[in-house]
Amino acid sequence: MDATACNKIFCKTIDDYHLIDQVEAPLANPYPSGTIDFLLYHKCWVDTVQWHLEDLVRDPAIDPVIGLQLKRKIDASNQLRTDLVEQIDDYLLQWYSNKEQQPTVRINTESPAWAIDRLSILALKIYHMEREANRKEATPEHQQRCATKLAVLIEQRTDLSLSIDQLLDAIQAGQVRMKVYRQMKMYNDATLNPVLYQQKS
Repeated sequence: MDATACNKIFCKTIDDYHLIDQVEAPLANPYPSGTIDFLLYHKCWVDTVQWHLEDLVRDPAIDPVIGLQLKRKIDASNQLRTDLVEQIDDYLLQWYSNKEQQPTVRINTESPAWAIDRLSILALKIYHMEREANRKEATPEHQQRCATKLAVLIEQRTDLSLSIDQLLDAIQAGQVRMKVYRQMKMYNDATLNPVLYQQKS
């Protein structure tokens, strides 16, 4: 697996979602369960749905009840996103588990999957910025601003892709020791969020 493969899956996921373009659309993962491709597709699907939930909840005329329902969906999506990132890291940790480490082995500031998470979000930004840059009813000034931003986003994806490949190569070579960093989200846990557990006491 490398960043090019990740980007290809992310682009496919986003294109697949926009064939339906509904936040309630069922996930139909085309990859075999238990594979890294399956996890990457699922991860990007969650990101894509959440992107559109975030758009919906920012409607200034939204009914407050619907807004709260959307906020609950976004919270659940954030938890699922985190779970999937950790599952990708677990997969990679197992994949690289037999690599002999050098005496000067170092630890990276983030795990591969959290870098891949940013790559998925960049794919979404690029997709939507490109749409804005080409939106016919928008002003030429708007299109130009978006085209300029799009070029920056594409450069960022190139740099991040290279950085991910370098990190994976370093893990493969035993120069970096891979660890899975657990996020330990507390707000969704009824035993850790004081607002929730104080209601039960």
